[in-house]
Amino acid sequence: MAKTARTDLPDGVIVLDKPHGPTSTQCLNRIKRTLGKIKLGHAGTLDPLATGVLLALVGQGTKIAPYLTEGPKVYQGALKLGLTTDTYDIQGKITSEPGADGVDNEALRRAILDWAALTEQETPPVSAAKHQGKPLYALARAGEKTPVKIRQISIFEVEALEIDAPHARFRVRCSPGTYVRSLVHSLGTRLGCGAVLTELRREACEPFGLDQAVELEELLRSPETAAERIIPLPRALPHWPKLPLTAAQAGLVKNGVRLQASEVQGSAPEPGAKAMFTDEAGSPLALAEAKPGPSGIEWSILRGLFAPDQPEAKRSPAASTLQPTKATEHQGG
Repeated sequence: MAKTARTDLPDGVIVLDKPHGPTSTQCLNRIKRTLGKIKLGHAGTLDPLATGVLLALVGQGTKIAPYLTEGPKVYQGALKLGLTTDTYDIQGKITSEPGADGVDNEALRRAILDWAALTEQETPPVSAAKHQGKPLYALARAGEKTPVKIRQISIFEVEALEIDAPHARFRVRCSPGTYVRSLVHSLGTRLGCGAVLTELRREACEPFGLDQAVELEELLRSPETAAERIIPLPRALPHWPKLPLTAAQAGLVKNGVRLQASEVQGSAPEPGAKAMFTDEAGSPLALAEAKPGPSGIEWSILRGLFAPDQPEAKRSPAASTLQPTKATEHQGG
């Protein structure tokens, strides 16, 4: 008989400080082996080279993965000029080594600060980005040609922290989905000497940062503290308003029915606004987005958050006057 997942841990988010070396999935597998059979996922991925903030999602927390990765990311990193690799970082196979004798500190500083003007970048050929359903790293390992993929990015802030050519340290605050190693690779291309990422630490996956993180090894040494390390689901999206529903409204939401915004307590949203619905006791029910409807702004259900063993309410006769909508499925981690 298959074992069921543990239910003694609260649903929510653990902010991990990922160590250098393992993949994000390997970190989660170690947690599962230590804590026992639990439902666990992660929001966003860090390469083996990288350390820092990795959001581990427990239980129903796995349902909010797409909404935890929408905010800006903050990274501190280091680079080296004078070589290129197939992965754009120091762990890859060297593809050229022209050296960087002609690049001085001021030129390197300016090249880092020029990231602020970038609006798009080339995805690394060895990455988890997909082409026709396959990750690019799988195509590369199979010896197949990887297509060039361009993505839109935003660089909100950039600092040149230490410059000692051919080495430099920097900090960058950027949009989700930005590849820092691609930033470094493009810098090397502009300077004509190549460059690779040598270190990377994610300091924040906003709104969460290293000040809230627990080191992986510390968590594994003290599994009895796991419950207190979990940020409960009601606080896992601190920047989203929490809107309490009546019992009748909660029943409608569990059936995917849209609610008139004017009928929800504390609700006067603009189209596109998002919120977390809770029941009268404060337990999460669903994530919702405000959308225009035939009778004004409505709350459309993005994702149900109630436990699967919670009974769904019978559809109210009033539901026939409202518009049902399926909760959108999101794949996390």
